[in-house]
This record gives sequence, structure tokens and C-alpha cells, in this order.
Amino acid sequence: MIDIVLASLFLPLSHFVLSSAAVRAALVRRLGEGRFSLLYSLIAIAALAWLVVAYWRAPTFVIWVAPVWVRAALLPVILAASLLVVAGLTTPNPVIVQSSALFKRPDVVRGVLRITRNSFFWGAGLFSIAHVVAAGHATALLAFGSVAVLALAGAPVLDAKKAASHGAEWESFAAATSSLPFLAIVQGRQTLSWREIGLWRVALGTGVFLAALLLHKRLFGGDPLAALQIV
Repeated sequence: MIDIVLASLFLPLSHFVLSSAAVRAALVRRLGEGRFSLLYSLIAIAALAWLVVAYWRAPTFVIWVAPVWVRAALLPVILAASLLVVAGLTTPNPVIVQSSALFKRPDVVRGVLRITRNSFFWGAGLFSIAHVVAAGHATALLAFGSVAVLALAGAPVLDAKKAASHGAEWESFAAATSSLPFLAIVQGRQTLSWREIGLWRVALGTGVFLAALLLHKRLFGGDPLAALQIV
């Protein structure tokens, strides 16, 4: 159990420490931007791999048992999370590392950015929280909770860094977007455009969700389809 505790702490802490202004600046001076990015990526991959291995090896201590209706209600949340992750990974976004040049594009706010400028973070966060609730055991609480903390705390941290480094460009971008999904649309600062999001992104996100749903029992254990009483 110690291994999963350490891995769940290392994942978010390693990201936050390496991306902090002081540590990042010191490492970039010593290694250069390219080598720092490589180091950051390698540590991120190692941290996630450690968490996955620790999760599979850890004993399961049940804390609660989610009712069937709760697990069924979480499926649309996981579908929405899948769509946000896919759209976030495939939509040009100046918030993403090494994409700051996009701030200069007058039409940068397109597709899922109209919904949220932190699509990937929100998708990963919702996915993780849904799995914590559905699983109901300590190992899931630690592992998925670790990812949720990284995602949901990472969004405002990244926003703050971009605001500090891009001044007026960030202010213009932030005024046309929101981190909280749909807030800019509700406030009338933005409009929803499914055409810009793209049918292929919706299809890909839905396909990933359905594939995971069908293969979940074989690959990960547990049967989410049981919540729908599908046999």
C-alpha cells in the first residue's frame, strides 16, 4: 500500500515542482529548453507508469459500494470526459506547452475552446472523479484522485503562468474563453459551434468510450455494463 501512496503523491508533485517558475528557470538555464522538455516528458511518463503499476499491485480496501443507479449515471459523465480529452488533444490551443504563438492568431478561439480553454484538464479530472465514485475503494481513491488533483489544480496553475508571461495577449484570450466548461457561453462571451468541434472528434471520443466500455471487464476488471443491466 505504501507504493500506491508514494506514486499517487509523486505524480502531481513532480509536475508542479518541475513546472514551478524557479525550478523550471534553473533547469532551463542548465539544460536548455529542449533538454528540459525532454526531461519533463520522461519524468511525467515514468510517474504515470509507476502509478499504473502500483495501482495493479495494491490491495483493495473497499470504502463504499456505489449503487447501480450511481454507476449508470456516471457513464454519461465519462463519455463527456472522453469527448473533452479527445477534443483537447486535437484542437490547437495556445495554453498547451510550446503553442504560445497561437495567441497571435485572431481566430484562435475555435471548436472546444469556445466551451473551455482547458478541455483536456477537465476531461481528465471528470474521468478520474467518476472512477473514484464508481470504484469505491482506497486504491482508486489514491490513484484516480492523484490524476484528478493534477488535472483540476493544473488548469488554474497553467492559466496563471500564461497570464504572467503573455500579458495583453492572455487577457484578450481569457476574455473570450473560460476555464469552467460552458461558462463563457452562458455569460454571452462565446457561442457554441459543433461544426468547428468537428464530427470526427465527437465520433472518435464516442468510439474510445464505447471500446473502453466493452473491453473494460477483460482489460481492467469490473463490468460497467452491469450498471445498465446489459447481458
